[in-house]
Amino acid sequence: MRPINEKLRADLLEAGKREFLAVGYQRASLRNIAASLGVTTGAIYRYYSDKEALFDELVEKPAKELLDRYRAVQQMFADQPLEEQVSNLPEVPESETSWMFDHIYDNFDAFKLITCSAAGTKYEHYLDTLAEIEDNASRLLIERMTKAGYSLPQIDDALIHIMSSALFNGMFETVRHDMPRDKAKGYIQSLRDFYSAGWFKLLGISGN
Repeated sequence: MRPINEKLRADLLEAGKREFLAVGYQRASLRNIAASLGVTTGAIYRYYSDKEALFDELVEKPAKELLDRYRAVQQMFADQPLEEQVSNLPEVPESETSWMFDHIYDNFDAFKLITCSAAGTKYEHYLDTLAEIEDNASRLLIERMTKAGYSLPQIDDALIHIMSSALFNGMFETVRHDMPRDKAKGYIQSLRDFYSAGWFKLLGISGN
């Protein structure tokens, strides 16, 4: 079993984070990361098999937690009777929006890496994955409302995807621009209100 130097491991993560944020994943170099700490690349390989494994260590846990929770919230909404779904719109309650915001800001560096430095990694399309969850939930609700006899305007898949993408790209703009937490929280609430009002208008129903 290889000995573990926890301080070196923490230093490697910090140096890796700086390198990825500075030049992006594709241009990042394990040699540069090692040199910044005065160690050889062999020291990195004691803990991480490659550059991808180091990036994963920095972002995987908070990224997965956000995805899993968002899927669960949308599934709980989908399991409600239609009348409750319509009366409880938007699909994501304010408490969950607050949790998402706090989770992102509690793990700010991880989501900064995902948002700004993940090209070339499996996280490159992370926001698209979140948008796809939203797409599916919105599409299912519209289908249920249509079958139940609601008179809805034509809302096709392309429009649904545009709306979902706009939501998540808007949310993560606060991260891209290093917005202070307090200021960002107000913007996210305004974005939620704007997004919800837009859906109420498109669906032809009154907001709560």
